[in-house]
Amino acid sequence: MSSETAAGRGTVGDLTPRRIAAVVVAALLAVLLLVGFAFPDTQAGQFVAILTDRSTLAATLRLSVPIAFAALGGIFAEKSGVINIGLEGLLIVAAFTGVHLANVTGSVWLGLASAVVASTLMAAVFAVVCIEFRADQIIAGLAIWLVALGIAPFASILFYGGTNVSTTAGVGTVVIPGLASIPFFGALFSASPFVYLMFVAVAASWWTLNRTSFGRWVRASGENPKALDTAGVNVTRVRYLAVLLSGVLCGFGGAALSLSLGQFVGNGQTIVNGKGFIAIVAYLFGNYNPIGALLSTMLFAGLDALQLTLQARDVFAVPKPLVRTIPYVTVIVVLALFGRTRIPDAAGDHYESGEE
Repeated sequence: MSSETAAGRGTVGDLTPRRIAAVVVAALLAVLLLVGFAFPDTQAGQFVAILTDRSTLAATLRLSVPIAFAALGGIFAEKSGVINIGLEGLLIVAAFTGVHLANVTGSVWLGLASAVVASTLMAAVFAVVCIEFRADQIIAGLAIWLVALGIAPFASILFYGGTNVSTTAGVGTVVIPGLASIPFFGALFSASPFVYLMFVAVAASWWTLNRTSFGRWVRASGENPKALDTAGVNVTRVRYLAVLLSGVLCGFGGAALSLSLGQFVGNGQTIVNGKGFIAIVAYLFGNYNPIGALLSTMLFAGLDALQLTLQARDVFAVPKPLVRTIPYVTVIVVLALFGRTRIPDAAGDHYESGEE
């Protein structure tokens, strides 16, 4: 290898522009934190107080749930070779169905179960269109989103006479005595059951992908489906199961969102409001690792919780619309500085058993 080529690629010790920028950003953040702790009465101090407040962590956990579930679903689908950008649509359908069936049955858990069924059925339609009829996966995913964006508010108007629906079926809080009183981290021990389901789902997804035969088949289906087929495993079946699993997980995410708030909002982009698309960014930034996707989700959700509090308390003398952009701008910066995503080789490619 020539010296020019080696220099172009860089070594671990090289200070590339990206690494320099990352160091500068980290240094500025460290300075802000130090100033905030040293001078609590300043704006920096107020910022740090909000950042380390227990309510911020509690809001982060709550906001993370629908995004994390959708991200896990996207990982399984795309790891198998099927790009599912219809996660937003699956969340929308699940959010409405969860509230509606909770009203009909009076049970949050029956509402959750019905949301999972509805989301899985829509994922099945997407799977048939993409796998059986070999449709373009991006267009099919957008179609799922647009259909859900129309059908959920329509169903809301049909059953309730308006696009917004409330439910009296509430979700309680699981409190672990003693641990719940810990400053800041106590929020982890006083949370919605959906928060704990999220952690269980992340652990189960990681285990499934990395420690089971099905997980190995999913990865092989997205990387080298021909080799998987040669080994005697039905690629089509694996992809169907992976996409259906994305529907199951989005069902949990959508229902958790609406049932936690006790309502479904069908105006505009609905109550989901882009969380399915944020989930795609989360699992890409997490490099298709469930744990990485959770950390990415919590980064965005934490920034979202932070900007909501900053707006409410009016800490900085800047227009509120600019404050609302904090999560999105920060995620773009983080992706630019630290993003290292490798898309599965066969993602988006159609495959039929016996193809050469």
